[in-house]
Amino acid sequence: MAKPMTKTQLVAALAEEMGADKKASGAALDAVCALITREVSDGGAVTLPGVGKIYCRERPERMVRNPATGEQIKKDADKVVKMTIAKALKDSVNG
Repeated sequence: MAKPMTKTQLVAALAEEMGADKKASGAALDAVCALITREVSDGGAVTLPGVGKIYCRERPERMVRNPATGEQIKKDADKVVKMTIAKALKDSVNG
């Protein structure tokens, strides 16, 4: 498995793809990340065409097991960020 792309590498690739400088592409990436974070933390969802949908899901209160002691403990309800991958991306990876 290849190493994940770092932010610096992503900004450089984005700058090359856009035909812009790294400063502008870095600002664009930061703005997109801030928009996604704000929308999902407010309970909304963001669809990135061809990539997938990022959304927040609430998990109910449940019983979990402490792996060190085996003791059952109650875990409070919480929220988790999920992502559904677009079919186009799945198909490009698999074939």
